[in-house]
Parts: sequence; C-alpha cells; structure tokens
Amino acid sequence: MDVTAKEFLTKAINDYNAMFKTSYSVDGNEFQNYYRDLAKRVKNKEIDLIIVVGMFLTGFDAPTLNTLFVDKNLRYHGLIQAFSRTNRIYDATKTFGNIVTFRDLEQATIDAITLFGDKNTKNVILEKSYKEYLEGFTDIITGEARRGYIEVVKELNEKFPNPDEIVKEKDKKEFVKLFGEYLRIENILQNYDEFNHLKTLQTIDINNPEAVEEFKKTHFISDEDFATMQQIELLKERTVQDYRSTYNDIRDWLRREKSGKEPEKSTIDWDDVVFEVDLLKSQEINLDYILELIFEHNKKNKNKTDLIDEIRRVIRASVGNRAKESLVVDFINETDLDTLQDKATVIDSFFVFAQNKQKEEAQELIREENLNEEAAKRYITASLKREYASENGTELNALLPKMSPLNPQYLTKKQSVFQKLVSFVEKYKGVGGQL
Repeated sequence: MDVTAKEFLTKAINDYNAMFKTSYSVDGNEFQNYYRDLAKRVKNKEIDLIIVVGMFLTGFDAPTLNTLFVDKNLRYHGLIQAFSRTNRIYDATKTFGNIVTFRDLEQATIDAITLFGDKNTKNVILEKSYKEYLEGFTDIITGEARRGYIEVVKELNEKFPNPDEIVKEKDKKEFVKLFGEYLRIENILQNYDEFNHLKTLQTIDINNPEAVEEFKKTHFISDEDFATMQQIELLKERTVQDYRSTYNDIRDWLRREKSGKEPEKSTIDWDDVVFEVDLLKSQEINLDYILELIFEHNKKNKNKTDLIDEIRRVIRASVGNRAKESLVVDFINETDLDTLQDKATVIDSFFVFAQNKQKEEAQELIREENLNEEAAKRYITASLKREYASENGTELNALLPKMSPLNPQYLTKKQSVFQKLVSFVEKYKGVGGQL
C-alpha cells in the first residue's frame, strides 16, 4: 500500500477500534485479526454497511447481506462470485439479492455467464425485461409463447369478475390455473422498480395536479411514461384479496375431496394443477396487521357487521391465518372496541382473549373426547410450540381414551381426535399462553 492508502486504512481501523473497543492496526497479524473480527460482526448483523475495494467481494459468507452497490468493472469469476455473495438465500426473509450497478456491466455479466455455462445459459439465468413480462414474450429455449401481466389481468377480469360465482368444478380448475399464472408473473414483476411505481400510482389522485407532479418528481417519471402507465390496468387490492381467498377456498375444498370426506364423482383431472402456496406465503398478511385493521376500521366506522365482513375477506386471503377466522370474529363480537385506545392495545387485548379461549377450548376438547388430560395437555403444548400436530411417535396414542387397538372403532376414534387437534393447533398457534 502507498502512504496515502495506509493512512486512510489506519483511520478506518481507529474508528472501528473506538466503536467496538478493540485494538487492531494495519501491521502484520493485527490486520488479519481486524479482518476476521469485521467478517464475524457483519455475519452476526452487528454491521449494516461495509465499503470495500477488493476484499469481502469474494470468499466471504454472510447470507443476510441483501444489497451490493457496484462501482467497479467486475469481470468473469470476480463478477460471478461478487454477485453470488449477495444472492445467497436466507430463509423466507431473503429469497434473492439486490445488485445496484453504477457502471454498465450488462455485457460483462453475459460474458461471465457464457464463460462458465454456454451460449444459452444467459437465457436461463437472466430475467427478461420489464416490458416483456408486462406484454409477453417468446421463450428462446422452448419456443413457447409466454403471456404477459396485461393479458392475464384482462382474462381474470373478463372470466371471473365475481369470484363468489365460481361454483362448477371446471371453472374452479380454470380459475386456479389462471390465478396461479398471475401470481407467478406478479412475483417476478415485484423485483422491478417500474412495477412498484405503477402500484404506487394507484394510491394517488390523478386529478390532483400537485400530487401527480410530486409522484413524477419522486420516481423520475417523464410525461410520456406517465401517460403509458395510466393505460395499464392493475387488479385492485380488494379484488386480489377476493381472488386469494377463493384460491385458498378451492385448495381447501380439493384437499377435502381427495381425503374422501366429501366424495363426489368428477371427470375433472387436477393432476396438472400446482397451487402456488409459496407465492401466497411470500405476500402473507400477518396477524398484527389484521388486528391493526380492526382498530383503523372501528375508528372510522362503528358498524361491527361491516367490520367483520372486511376482516373475514382479509383473513381468508391469508394462508397462515385462515384457521383464526372464528377466533378473530369472536374477539370483535365480544370486545368493546371503543375502549381500545391504540393499535398496541388492540393487539395485547386480542392475545389475552385468544389465550383464554385456548384454555377453554382445550378443556372442552379433552372433556368431549374423554382424553387423558395430562397426556393431552402435554401433546397440545408440544404441537403449539412446533406449530403443527403430528401422528408420529406414541404421544397421540397416549392421550386417547382407553380402548384396545384391536377394537374396530380405535382407528376411527384416533383419526377423528387427530383432525380436531390439527384444527386446534392451526387456530391457536402463535398466540402464546399455557394450558
């Protein structure tokens, strides 16, 4: 290092020492110790931002890092390694990384991908343009025509304007496939700033010149682009909620059909249908948000019937909270919402309410099914903790009423009790409390 670079690095390490009460320097092993300590702190999320020249771009693993800002002409293996550090998946909270380049690295990226793959690899790895996902394109590898967001939204609006009217099995299957296509395209488009700007546009009053100008200024939108954006039809948020709810309803209905609980002769083959559950979960509405909606809605409108209708719509659009519908509705009906002064109070009150209901319902289930109380409470507590009920092991058998396994009623009783426990755990998981 030249003198200037060494002086700068010394100042940086001195700042680091002051912040973390360490004593590293640029000399010998002390610099290596500094490097290792910094790497550890970044990985442990004690440091949010590091500015680097070469080190930490490769050979460094911190999956929680989500954004790489590049102002360097990266090439070949250096580019691939640097990009891949950012694109490490980290559970459900990080399914991809974000790379912001201040230099034109498009050709360098294609060259690197081609070098380590072949001429078609870039068509697999790189996403299409925003315009192509919006309007449709032809897959270079398969030759298949892929529809765009605009066409899928148009078909949804034309064929299924009211999802409550989807009754025939044939229509159910057609809707599931079409809405699944919508979820896949929307999931990709959400990675594009243009699409997020388009969604933001739906929230402003386009008849308000000041609001329009502020929108264009904030998002760097030209008059021409703004005119184009106005012509693109998006599904309204309420409509998407209704579609998600119907999608979930059909999924639950089909699972009951396959389990034989509602036997029905059918000529419709569902084997080619894949429910995009992961995509639904990626946009999951959490329970706190639902409870905050209760507070906001009650503040504006004191009509509990309207409030319940709105909350049912939101909950049914959620994969993880559908089982809590009756619990939340009971909370609304049995609580004087006007006494709850803020969102935090609503949330706290709900959890107290839910924990009391949990105890009552558990006792009722044990009594109705004549279960071994101690074993049942132990099983339910363990199931709530892991957030699912299991038939594995001997815990389920231990809580059943005394009955010989050879008794023809034994398996029927066991399955009936298990299904009730599954429903109980789905309803009360995440609310805390003790039995």
